[in-house]
Formats: sequence, structure tokens, C-alpha cells
Amino acid sequence: MPVRAAVLPLMLALAAAPAFAAQAAAQTEIKIGSASPLSGPGAHQGKDIENGARMAIDDLNAKGITIGGKKVHWTLQAEDDGSDPKMGTAVAQKLVDAGVAGVVGHLNSGTTVPASKIYNSAGIPEISPAATTPLYTHQGFKTAFRVVANDDLIGHALANYSIGTLKAKKIAVIDDRTAFGQGLADEFMKEVKRAGGAQIVGREFTNDKATDFNAILTKIRARDPDVVFYGGMDAVAGPMLKQMQALGMRAKMVSGDGICSEKLPQLAGAALGNDKVICVVAGGVSGAEEAGYASFVQRYRQRYKMELQTYAPYAYDSVMVLAQAMQQAQSSDPAKFLPALAKVHYQGITGAIAFDAKGDLQNAALTLYTYRDGKKIKLQVVR
Repeated sequence: MPVRAAVLPLMLALAAAPAFAAQAAAQTEIKIGSASPLSGPGAHQGKDIENGARMAIDDLNAKGITIGGKKVHWTLQAEDDGSDPKMGTAVAQKLVDAGVAGVVGHLNSGTTVPASKIYNSAGIPEISPAATTPLYTHQGFKTAFRVVANDDLIGHALANYSIGTLKAKKIAVIDDRTAFGQGLADEFMKEVKRAGGAQIVGREFTNDKATDFNAILTKIRARDPDVVFYGGMDAVAGPMLKQMQALGMRAKMVSGDGICSEKLPQLAGAALGNDKVICVVAGGVSGAEEAGYASFVQRYRQRYKMELQTYAPYAYDSVMVLAQAMQQAQSSDPAKFLPALAKVHYQGITGAIAFDAKGDLQNAALTLYTYRDGKKIKLQVVR
């Protein structure tokens, strides 16, 4: 190639360099953190949160959003908290140090509460798509939000259903001694006593890694309850149902969203039966909103080649709510968009999202489910 011919492409490249540099400078990276168990018994639920958040990140990038006059590139930093409070606080500090603008997480109440203190100290908003303990939003933190109902509402709904619909007269209670499981069981018992018409015939305890429940179930069986309420997650509820069946217990199991997953049929096997389990998800849609939710479920299946568990839609909406608050404030600086987040009104996959003064979801919905022929069946949405 002649020298003059070789020089021309070089000159064109040098001339274009400032334009590329300006384009890169005009694009802002906004990093969102995701924190949930990606290992251990709750990994399928935690991965569900990460998957939902990642779908939202990709949808935001496809929109070509600008904030403060600059095009935004959204990224997700997903971390494993192992459902462990110590890991949860370590993950929270890691996300703070990474400069995330907001966090979607955590799954478990026991990790969410201690982690929330770190986010609050850093002034970074946390939106939980799953944690239901009232304590989370009762700490007075301006950075704590959730897009699901809390245990006060869940306990009330499950107590009313157990007594009013299942006609339970005798109820036994078991919890896994975690912040989530024990807190939910406490609220359920409080509501049963308030409602009247049923007797609590026993309160037993296990842990979130247990596999043998024969001792406590044998004790409960002697009292012949109509309902066994379990506060905990599906990884324990599945084996517990098998042992209830082996002991010939006739009681139904009633529980919260921790067991209300697509994996429960695998974990419980034939012991799941039909209408043996009643559980509630701390959110829900009805009417015209159902089509959008169903479309999201189908997109999830197509992308990940697996069933949505429980929390992916709530994680998706959590990311979108953070993004809307930033757009309204025209800033990704938490100090500037936090006021907009507190006042946000967003129509999401999971319904209308707006927060009260504590950061709880206003007019929160609950969805009651059962299982028939190995499939999760929606019973009703209550508010």
C-alpha cells in the first residue's frame, strides 16, 4: 500500500477518536445491587430475585433512557447472602463500597434487617421484594422500602382463612426460629386469638436446616389439629409434609410465601396431595392486571427455561421503581432521588406501587394459593 494511502485511514481514525470519547463520556453507568441467597436451601428463591432484577435491567437498557441529559447504561451486581445475617451484612457493605445507586433485596427477613442498617448509614435505598417482618420498616429508616405485604397482613389473612373457610377448631403452630418464620407465626397466633373460634393446641420449633420432624409432629398428632401452621421456607416444609403423611396426620398445612413456590411439589412429592396446603404470597393482581403478570411469567420461562418461583416479578418492579424515581429526580444520586422514591406511583407487573410513610406498600394485596395435581392454584386475592 502506498504511504499516502496508509496515512488516510489513520487520519480518519484520529479524527473520530474525540467523537467516540465524547459519546462514552455522555453515557452514565448506573449500578443496581441485588442481594439474595444464591447458595444453600433457599438458592432457588434467591436466584428468582436475581433473574427478575436482571430482566428489568435489560428492559431499561433497551429503552435508551437519559438522566440528567446523559444516556444511561444500567448494570446489575448480584451478590449471595446465603440467607445468613453475617453474610448479609458483608454483602451490604460490598454493595455500598461498589457504589450501587440502590439495592433490590434481601429475601429473608433475618438478612434484610441487619443489612438495612448498613444501607441506611450509606444513604442508599433498599427495596425488598420478599422480606415481610414489620421490624424492617419500623426502624425509622428513610432508605427502607418493600413491594410486598408485611406479616401483620399475612397473619390476619391466614388466620381468617383457617377459621372462616377451613373451619379449623384446633390449630398447631411450628416455626423455624428465623426472624421470618417466628415473626410470621407470632402474628398468625395473635390473629387467631383475636378472631376467636379456634384453639392453639401447641407451639413447636425447628430450624431452617432441619430434616427430621418426627418428635414434634408426634407430639402434635396426639392433639389432632385441623391445621398445622408452619412459619418458614419450602426447603423445610416439603420434608415436613412427607413426615406428616407418614404419621397419618389429617391436618392441612397453612403457611406464608416462604413455602408458596413452584418447587414445593418437588420437595413434598406425593405428600403434597390436593388442597393439603394453603399458602399466601404477599402480593397479587386481579382483573385487568392479570394479563400483564401472565405475560411476564411467559417471558421468564422463555428466557430462563425454568418456572418462576415467587419473587421475580417483585424484584423486577423494585428495579423499575428505582429507575422511575431517578428519572423523576433527573439524578442517580441517592440523596437526590430518595425523596422521589418515597412519593413514587408506579404501575408494575405486581400492581400499583406506592409507599406509606414507613416505606411499606400502600393497599397491599395478598394472594391465597393451594396445590392440586402438583400445580400451584390461585384461590383468591384479598386486601
